[in-house]
Parts: sequence; C-alpha cells; structure tokens
Amino acid sequence: MPASVPDLELPDGAPEPAAPRPKALTIGAVCKALAQEFPDISISKIRYLEDQKLLSPRRTPGGYRLYSAADVTRLRTILRLQRDEFLPLRVIRQELATGRGAGADVGGGPARRRAVRPTVSVRDSGALLPLEDVLEETGADPKLVRELEDYGVVKGEVRDGVRRYDQAEREIIRAAGELAHYGVGGRNLRVLRSSADREAALLQQILAPALRSRNPQRRKEALEALENLAAVATHLKHLLLIRDLRRLAG
Repeated sequence: MPASVPDLELPDGAPEPAAPRPKALTIGAVCKALAQEFPDISISKIRYLEDQKLLSPRRTPGGYRLYSAADVTRLRTILRLQRDEFLPLRVIRQELATGRGAGADVGGGPARRRAVRPTVSVRDSGALLPLEDVLEETGADPKLVRELEDYGVVKGEVRDGVRRYDQAEREIIRAAGELAHYGVGGRNLRVLRSSADREAALLQQILAPALRSRNPQRRKEALEALENLAAVATHLKHLLLIRDLRRLAG
C-alpha cells in the first residue's frame, strides 16, 4: 500500500494562494448559460445591446468577445428589466448607471423588485421638439416616424408651421424604434393605440367631474388620481399580457 501524503502547511507569514479567476465566457457560452431563463436570447440580441452601449465586454487581440462574471450579471439584469418591467433601453441604461438596476444575481434568483417610475407625466408634456431633434434624441428612422403618423400612433403638434413632438410622443417613437428591431411596424401598433384610447376614455369617465372642477385643490387631486389610476391600469394590462403569453408559450 502506498504511503499517505502528509498535508502540506504554509510557512508562517506566507500569503494564501490566490483564488483562481473565474473563466471568461464567449458570446456563445453566455447564450447557453442564460438560455434556460431567457429562451429567446440570441447572439444577435447580445450584440445589439452592446451596440446600444449597455454592454462592453473585453476583446481578444483577434476581436473575439469575452464576458466576465460581472458582464453576465449585467446582461441578466438588463434582460430581466426588459422582460419583467418592460423598461425601454434608455431607462435601463439610467438604472444601471445609478446602480438601481443591479438587483439580479448570477445564480438566477429573482431580481430586486421596485416601483417603476413613469418617464412622462400627465401634468407636464415637456418641451416640444421638431422632427430633426426627435430623430437625434431617439435614433429613430424618419420612415418609422412617418409610418407612426400615418397610423395615428403619434400626431405631433404644429407650431409656427413646424410639426413638433412632446415628451410622451418622443418616448412612443423611441419604444417603436426598439420594437422595429423585431419586425414590428407602425401598422402593428394600431391595436395598442386603440387599447390606449379605450383606457383613456374609461379613466376620463371616472374622473371627468373632478377634472372639470373650478376648485384648484380638487382639480389637483383629480390629476394625481388620474396618474395613479393610469399606473394601476398599466400594471393590470401587463399582468393580463403575461398571463396570455404564458398560455401561448404552453
């Protein structure tokens, strides 16, 4: 029988050996690692998020992407914010920059939940910008904006002979631009526009008397209630959509 090997002890004061650095992953390996939680993940989608400056993996001298554990955590967070909260990429970028979106863990546990803050307000339409500024701000294709106008998804407002767009319509254009990457065009968004019109009519019916009030305090309270009702209605619509998509996925 071979003699047993005695346990080796480090000399007093000797440093502990460094833990091995986690191995970096190729883009294909990242897809495979996330596929169970995100079945629709693809190499092209990861590259698109990189093009949008949301990811910045290091490159080998040959140009291959290598993703660290931190990169994978960041990607998982981005995908969860898209899937669970339907946040646009601009808002996700802000969340990551401030550290508020860092609630996802590599082990696949649930992301930290938080209230979704509206990016626009019922009470403040924001600045009106001409199309040239809108295209620069959103990165949208001019053809897409014209299509959205043709189908009544956005309308704009003519001021001094120039059509201008408020903050809400600019966010609509930005979101439509993201959907366009999946082949969703302006004509496909008519159903969402019709749904929004019906919801607005319902909320108006509930709060119309208070909104028309000459009492400033009552009108202020009605506007606050309108935004709260809109947030609840949006959350309910999100839940109904998720329920139906789960049935569709089987």
